[in-house]
Amino acid sequence: MVGLTIFILCLGQIRGHIPDVPMQSEQDLEEGLFNLLLKLSHEEVFETLLVYGENCVFHALSRRLEVPTVLVSSGSTSFDWSFSSLTLILSCGPDDERESIFRTLIKLQRNKRLIYLPKDTQPDSVCDSYSQKEQYNVAMVKEDFNKTGVIYTCRFYTYLEIEEVGLNDSKPIYIEHFQNMHGKPITSMADLVPPRSMLYLDKKSGKRKLTGYLGNLMNSFAQKVNASLQFEILSTQVSFTEIIRRVRQEELDIGISLEASMFSAGFDTTTYPFLLTSYCLMLQFPSKLPINRVFAIIIDRRVLGIILVIFCLLSLLLIYSQKMSWQNLSLPNILLNDITLRGLLGQSHPFPSNASKHLRMIFCILCFASMMMTTMYDAYLQSFFTNPPSENPVRSFKNIGKLKQKLAIAAMEARSLSFVNNSQFCEINTDDIQIIDGWKDFLKMRDSLNISYSYVVTEDSWNIYAEQQKIFKKPIFYYARDLCFSRQVFMSIPMRKYLPYRHIFEEHMVRQQEFGLVSYWRSRSFFEMVRLGIMPLKDLSPPTVYDQGLLLQDVSSIMKMYVAAMLEHIIRQHEFGLVNHWMANSFLDKVRLGITPFKDLSPPTRQEASLVVEDISWLLKLYVASMSRYKVVMSWAEVDMLRFGNDHKLQKVSAERIQMFED
Repeated sequence: MVGLTIFILCLGQIRGHIPDVPMQSEQDLEEGLFNLLLKLSHEEVFETLLVYGENCVFHALSRRLEVPTVLVSSGSTSFDWSFSSLTLILSCGPDDERESIFRTLIKLQRNKRLIYLPKDTQPDSVCDSYSQKEQYNVAMVKEDFNKTGVIYTCRFYTYLEIEEVGLNDSKPIYIEHFQNMHGKPITSMADLVPPRSMLYLDKKSGKRKLTGYLGNLMNSFAQKVNASLQFEILSTQVSFTEIIRRVRQEELDIGISLEASMFSAGFDTTTYPFLLTSYCLMLQFPSKLPINRVFAIIIDRRVLGIILVIFCLLSLLLIYSQKMSWQNLSLPNILLNDITLRGLLGQSHPFPSNASKHLRMIFCILCFASMMMTTMYDAYLQSFFTNPPSENPVRSFKNIGKLKQKLAIAAMEARSLSFVNNSQFCEINTDDIQIIDGWKDFLKMRDSLNISYSYVVTEDSWNIYAEQQKIFKKPIFYYARDLCFSRQVFMSIPMRKYLPYRHIFEEHMVRQQEFGLVSYWRSRSFFEMVRLGIMPLKDLSPPTVYDQGLLLQDVSSIMKMYVAAMLEHIIRQHEFGLVNHWMANSFLDKVRLGITPFKDLSPPTRQEASLVVEDISWLLKLYVASMSRYKVVMSWAEVDMLRFGNDHKLQKVSAERIQMFED
């Protein structure tokens, strides 16, 4: 009986301790995972937890960690992941992460993952499943983690490996797999559009290699990550959009080409913007003005208006200063003033003999104005004869039709501009556009600098033509910055959307830009093209056509103006002659009409005696007085008569030598 009692008591104690065994095991597992998360936080700080699955140990850990936690029990978020913080992904099982949002998949592709594995799940199958989704930062723990302390990590070198890392080991749990790709291939395709990418044969290895600023970028990246660059050459029968299509269908890793932001919907299948450029017209320099137009363009319209104002002011001053009155003021005398016109043209003109100070000042102003006008006009005329100015350039898309050449554009680019409804392109008349079907034919025509057309070009391509024209005697084309379809075009490199080393390539691309290597490669592009025989090092400008000299038709407009001025002068003189004739015949008209009598109305003439000596006695007296030292005796009547006649002989005799009497 006592033994039975003791057995029952022991059995009760054993049954009381049995439920504590699994509870203690879960607490140990939670504590071990908590230490693991603390270790991960020391390796790389994470600010957000994303937990996939239901009712697992990670839910209890999220309460102990002082970080924000997002619970996704359904396995997929219903929104675009827009958190900018570092996120650690926890999965309650290998199949609990079933993300279906496209943008969230791209943003969380590189994030670190920790997966809790059931008993019968093998780490190899989990790593293989995640590698097919190109998610490589994967670590796993099993149910016995509290006993073993082993973390299973996926390693992707030349082949898939599973590496066991202890909780207390110094080895990192997560590594960057693509810093060393161990010779893995990078599949690509080059469009061979200079100066982006150019093909040449390496004499040492006998292999085909790429150069150009895009080709050098890809070569340096493959060398950095220890990968092999495997590239195809785009066929001449297809457009470079074939590269973009194959990248979007994930047939290529990276395209050795550039895609414009204005023709793409986003950066899902492109890199960070690699190049900022503009998309404008490449026009020929305006032709020189003909000689017969040089005479008129020297004087600007505003200057001509100022000259007309000065002409009218000087005419008014001359009209008033001649008689100090406005008696001769009239519109013809102002606009056709002979003295002012001759004076401003630097010709001789009449000058009054008894001119006042005001009139002399006006003539000085007229003389100074004529010297300035004639000197400046002559200087400009000689300069323009040596090097005539160019015609006004086109500054509006609506005036493209004024150009002598049509605007050549590839059919692919014309469709793209029409698709985005570019307002500048819509302003151009379709009759002024020459669409080239083959884009390679368009590039060949533009590279040959065919002067039969104008072209569209990006600024990075224009720099090659600008460098080429430095060896020309006279440049042919210029980059019309006033006629741009877009002044800011971001050019990006095509890249498939789930490329796992996208961040490494973009970091390499930005560093090459910051170090100045891309600028150096672009500056050397012209010489690389010359070295490879793509661009000739010779003058392609048309020969200079020298004028035959000044011909009669060049001054025909001036001769016409001269003839018109002579006719106007003759008409004016004829009008003045008719007026004088009418004034001269006005007396006869009055006599004919009986207004004025035709008879002598003067008083009768008194008959004087013949000339005697007494009549000239005063003249003799003045002569004697002027020639001797004796005084002259004269009467007041004689003196008054001489003064009234303003006789110059009386002026020669001083008043002291005249003795005057009343009678």
